[in-house]
Amino acid sequence: MTAPQPTGTTMVPLARIAIGYNPRRYFDSKKHDELVASLRLRGMLQPILVRPADDGKDRYIIVAGGRRYRAALEAFGADGEAPVIIREMTDQEALEAAIDENDIRDDASETEQADAAVRVLAACQNDRGEAGRRLGWSRAKLDRRLALANLSDAVKLALDKRRIKVGHAELLAAVPADKQDKALETILGAGLDIGKTRDLLMRVTQNLADACFDKSECTTCPFNSGTQRALFETHVDDGHCTNAACFQLKTDAVEQARQEEQDRSAAADDTPDEGDLAEADEAEDQEDERADGVEATARRAALAPGTPSGRATVRSNANANGPSVTAKSIAGRTSDLREATWRTALARGLADNAFDARTAILVAALTGTLSQIKSGTLTARAGLLVNPSFPDLDFGGKINEVRELSEAQAATALSAIGAAYARDVQSFSHVADLARAFDVDIRQVWQVDRGFLERYTKDELKFVARECGLISHMGEKAFAKLLGSKKADLVTGMLNAAGFDWAGRLPSAMTLDGQYGAAPGAAPMSSRRVDALAA
Repeated sequence: MTAPQPTGTTMVPLARIAIGYNPRRYFDSKKHDELVASLRLRGMLQPILVRPADDGKDRYIIVAGGRRYRAALEAFGADGEAPVIIREMTDQEALEAAIDENDIRDDASETEQADAAVRVLAACQNDRGEAGRRLGWSRAKLDRRLALANLSDAVKLALDKRRIKVGHAELLAAVPADKQDKALETILGAGLDIGKTRDLLMRVTQNLADACFDKSECTTCPFNSGTQRALFETHVDDGHCTNAACFQLKTDAVEQARQEEQDRSAAADDTPDEGDLAEADEAEDQEDERADGVEATARRAALAPGTPSGRATVRSNANANGPSVTAKSIAGRTSDLREATWRTALARGLADNAFDARTAILVAALTGTLSQIKSGTLTARAGLLVNPSFPDLDFGGKINEVRELSEAQAATALSAIGAAYARDVQSFSHVADLARAFDVDIRQVWQVDRGFLERYTKDELKFVARECGLISHMGEKAFAKLLGSKKADLVTGMLNAAGFDWAGRLPSAMTLDGQYGAAPGAAPMSSRRVDALAA
């Protein structure tokens, strides 16, 4: 049977039409059967929008009308014909048209829009403003849909089938993907409403106020409940982490570092010296003299102008010499933050520059380190980088799909691979070398904040303040007065010093070369001053 032809359309055999990208992932079987019956009775009343295929074989790719095409195949068979509107379109134009056609339908799925938004954002080189303009969405809608793209396939399907509500999905979007399926089983098995689901998730979150680690990364983390609150009406309470595994990992790292520091201190205290080898009465005299010497040295260091504090510190136990504070010593306290920040900065840089990403990938492959990218990092995103059906294809099918990628899509995929390598490669020296080669600047992702400063002792904070120019700005006397306050007040005072801007200032503890990085446009420190701080 052949459907009647609407005015202004062309009849094309169904065998010469192929499925293109369709934001729809779920098709209601009952509605499909109804459409098949309607087509057999009345024919296709609304034409399918297609574009010529690139193979030059008089074939066409569907832009809009995939549901009608599937129903027509069943109603008329592959030998049947369907009315089509043929339009020359680029890959990007076809993508946007397909998304728009589905978006304006009453039964469009939020998750289908989410997956489509990811593709448009990738085509726009991660420019959310441009992606929102192309989609005709507000920035708020785009952000909400992109957040829902983090849902697992099982949760997306449950929402598509309306087995759960959007509120359920918004709550689950704040949970790591590997935990969502289990939570979904609980929701469906117990018939939890949105309120009870929220209560359930609250019981398994971690209060960020109790965290002992640096929380600077948490401010923009998708598993921070504050991020969810900014996106959705349905969310858990502010100030909670919904990624328990990450929270525990960071906590363990801090506790391990503290234990190692305590072990080093204990080992230093137990190191025998000449006094320990003398008679008991002579040892007492020597220890008293040593304590007096330490106190005198500390007083001289405190009075010496331009000298970083902490060259000699006095412990409550007078038989131990205090460690000196140097750029190297404070860097030891923040190695985890420094590495994580540089990895993030490099990943973002490669995500925005396909040429640099390609260079990084080639170097990684030729040095045998490309395999260090975790197996799930890219496979989990393959459907978004290529198309939703990609993960289900055999290897030959995947080859064909990749060959069909446009230049923009291929560039986006390369960028994603480069970013994955930056995060997963085991050696931080590789990250550092790539960051130097591509002139990556961590100022784009980090600046001095409370979490950073709270890592340090008062003497170390004084070193940071002098290194970054805060003491010069405030004056020695004013800072000495601030230094006498409680540590929490000291940190607050440093961050809120009148007329002083921390933006762009990189303490030596956060740089790759161990040298202070002045804010762009700031006067450089003298080489003698830099040498003194790095000593």
